[in-house]
Amino acid sequence: MNRDEIVAELLQMRDQDYAVMQAKIIPTVNSDRIIGVRTPALRAFAKRLNKDSGTGEFLSALPHQYFDEDQLHAFVISLEKDFDKCIAEVSAFLPFIDNWATCDQLNPISFKKDPEKLLPYIQTWIKSEKTYTVRFAIGMLMQHFLNERFDTKYADMVAAVRSEEYYIKMMIAWYFATALAKQYESILPYLEEKKLDDWTHNKAIQKSAESYRITDEQKAYLKTLKVRQSR
Repeated sequence: MNRDEIVAELLQMRDQDYAVMQAKIIPTVNSDRIIGVRTPALRAFAKRLNKDSGTGEFLSALPHQYFDEDQLHAFVISLEKDFDKCIAEVSAFLPFIDNWATCDQLNPISFKKDPEKLLPYIQTWIKSEKTYTVRFAIGMLMQHFLNERFDTKYADMVAAVRSEEYYIKMMIAWYFATALAKQYESILPYLEEKKLDDWTHNKAIQKSAESYRITDEQKAYLKTLKVRQSR
């Protein structure tokens, strides 16, 4: 399917109420760019397109006109099984991502098979000037390097990020809240030694306090580590 055919099908799947809801929760995207296609429908469409050899035209048509095209694009390349092909598609797409939803939906299956091969790219992305490229890099560290592959050097990479961008700071907080749930003893010093900016530090504690994976005793202690923020 070419790009025009894909957009025509997306328009046929429009749900206006859903479009209104998305516009409220994704403020960085102009509402006139949101068609309003529900996520299950986009995922199903992506599976069909993944089997279509003519999808390359759509993937190369950047930037896309519609937010829903971006979402579909993320789902399609997430299905790519060949690592080298996938990394090329992701690298081409990342600079055009302009919202948290598309960034967080981008979840390539090929990255799960060989995360170590992904590391050099993460190290580049996390230093980008693009908000959602940095957010994606942190998300990849959170997803692939907090279990058996965990090392404090990865937490150091995240803690070293300094940005005033809300969607980067929120991802850092999310990373450390998740890391506390999985690697509590190794991550706790990052908060005890205040290695994050005050806002992100407190947000990570807040998100940890909301987690069912943190014990009540751990939550109580973490709350004592909150810092007073200057206004």
